[in-house]
Amino acid sequence: MTEPHTVPSEGTPPTVPQLDIRAAEPPTSEPPPPTGGFADRPPGYPSALVWLRAGILRDWRGVLGAFVATWFYLPVALLLAFWGGLVLAVTGLFAGGLGADDQVPQMLRDAPLIGSLLEAFLSRSGGVLGGVAGFVAGFLAGFLAVLVVPWLGADNGVFTVVTGLVGTVAAAALIGVLYTLYRVLLEPRLLVVSGARQPSRREDARLRPVLDECARRLGLPSVPRLLMEDDPVLSNARTYARHVVVTTAVLTEPDDEVAALLSHELVHWRTGDEITSAFVRGVGLPLTLAHALPTWLMRTFPHPGTNFVVFLFFWPVLLTMRYVVLPLHARDVRAAEYRADLGAVLTGHVDGMRRVLERRLSFETGRSGWDEAVCATHPPHELRLDALERASVAGAPAAADEPVTVERLFGHSGPVGTRRTWLLVGALMLAACVGTGGLGVVQWAFFRPQATVDGYFSALADRDSDAALGFLSDQSGVTDRKLLAQLLRGEGYQPPTDVDITKLERDDDSATATVAYRLGGARQTATVSLRRDEEATAGLFHGWQLSDGLTPLSIAIGGPGVRLNGVELPGGTDGPPLVLLLPGGYTATGPASALSETPAETLAVGPGQGTATLQLAPVLTPVAVEAVDARVRAWLDECAKQTVAAPPGCPFRYYGGSAQKVTWKILEYPKLAVELTGPDSAEVSTPYESQGKVQVSGTNTYFGGTSPFTDDDTFTVTGVATAEGEGVAFRPAAN
Repeated sequence: MTEPHTVPSEGTPPTVPQLDIRAAEPPTSEPPPPTGGFADRPPGYPSALVWLRAGILRDWRGVLGAFVATWFYLPVALLLAFWGGLVLAVTGLFAGGLGADDQVPQMLRDAPLIGSLLEAFLSRSGGVLGGVAGFVAGFLAGFLAVLVVPWLGADNGVFTVVTGLVGTVAAAALIGVLYTLYRVLLEPRLLVVSGARQPSRREDARLRPVLDECARRLGLPSVPRLLMEDDPVLSNARTYARHVVVTTAVLTEPDDEVAALLSHELVHWRTGDEITSAFVRGVGLPLTLAHALPTWLMRTFPHPGTNFVVFLFFWPVLLTMRYVVLPLHARDVRAAEYRADLGAVLTGHVDGMRRVLERRLSFETGRSGWDEAVCATHPPHELRLDALERASVAGAPAAADEPVTVERLFGHSGPVGTRRTWLLVGALMLAACVGTGGLGVVQWAFFRPQATVDGYFSALADRDSDAALGFLSDQSGVTDRKLLAQLLRGEGYQPPTDVDITKLERDDDSATATVAYRLGGARQTATVSLRRDEEATAGLFHGWQLSDGLTPLSIAIGGPGVRLNGVELPGGTDGPPLVLLLPGGYTATGPASALSETPAETLAVGPGQGTATLQLAPVLTPVAVEAVDARVRAWLDECAKQTVAAPPGCPFRYYGGSAQKVTWKILEYPKLAVELTGPDSAEVSTPYESQGKVQVSGTNTYFGGTSPFTDDDTFTVTGVATAEGEGVAFRPAAN
């Protein structure tokens, strides 16, 4: 057996090394800078993919247990089984006790001695037997109901069950792989959050030489990143995928024990044990999440009352984890612990490992609630000590086994997949393709949701409204098919082009398709909903229909003159017309009058659109403004011709007393502001800064005498202009 890597100074107790002397020594090498990705992964693997594959595929029992317990809802099955058994047990208890005598045949009841014995037995035990039978029946019924009922709704028989099972396996594997990648890639951040930190110079000088020497003896050209956890009481070390975390209490341990601990952790790191545990947790992620709460409560509040309440509410999850997941995963965990202990044999620190095992219950405690649920299973320490003795003592009876070597401990990683594996995968894929042929090909080609979407847009491209309506599940709102056909055949209609189904999500008998298309020169995206036909074609194939292919049209103005693609829309009795449109581009025009005109508007209607809004806002024409101005000036000229001080209905008057021989002269016409209030009417007003000017002259009579006068004043014009045929009329506001 080799000597420990370092020897304590003379006069120093063997269990307490001189930390002050070691703290003064500089580290032999600076720790590598932190890196991301798969840095600090163990050596000996051709690639990170091989490393992950080796860890993921190692513990098939643990993966199977996590998969069955989680994805077949075992906690729910246990809960339903318990209550089903309890209800039927109570029912059987009373039914068996009250009606047991009636179940005995009359011949046996009348037989001497036998009849009396049967009646006595059933009268005293019939209720118990009925209760037991009821509990068994209820338990089995409740348990099997959760496992079987979700698969009974399969409308395609065995094929749907098989594909559903394959999909479930794929989903569990995908979640397991994603969770494993999450744990590996974000491991530095997760460890920092949990309290781990970079070692100081003194800590690095104490541990780094021991770690490097152990790695050298194990044939490892690199070591994991070393982190520290502040715990001066518990000597502990644990391994992750790319890191080894050591508590500060380890610094006071003898070198031999420290080397034994680090040798143990290096084997865990090299064999990828954390990858295996992470994948098992990922496959059973919903269950481990559900298990995290009760374990946290019992760990945080250690009291019998708390444990009882937590067990009362979470017993299905706790029992499933304890009696299904743990036993299946424990075999690999125990094997990993035995294998890691052999690292101390290779590095020559068996005595240190022996002292560690004899003094401590375990130097690898649970890292979190998930680890306690899945990974905190270690072999008995006496068995670990016995395994160490067999592996290290020469000449022992068990020493006939193969000697401990690096090749035996770590093995060979191999390529990503062997030839036999790929041949098996290819054979399975070929069998799957052949098995799903025939009807599957027909279903895939003609009865998929994609086929309905493609046929719908093809009908729009052909401007065939009847064919397009045939792909819709609800056609009750279409009251005028002739109008819809005219709109699609009109010159202004533009069907969607370059249609591409970018995404399709199906949920049982409903589906949602994301469609990209080009309309009006712009690339757009829409979402359409589909429903599966209840009636099957030829009794085998169920097609699909669109749920929302029609779009109601909302128009801001109604009345005659509103046209789409040159087709005049029908007028509604209570407002704008009610029209349902198919997807595409429409050219809309509105009414025109002597006052206004409605610019043409292009309306783009997308598939699945809730409502299409058409504004059709009329605008005032320059010719109409000139016509209104001419009408107002003519009216003002008529007012100026009057020879009275207050021309009736006119915007100006003279307030200077008794005036005679009055004459009016317009010095400046007002500049008018004309604002449309509708297609055929407009409000006319005069801004303050654009008022008109008028001059009045005449003679005033005072006490029998007369005197001439001349006065200037401003005035404004307000009123309403209306369209009358091809002309414009003006009606002044009442003064």
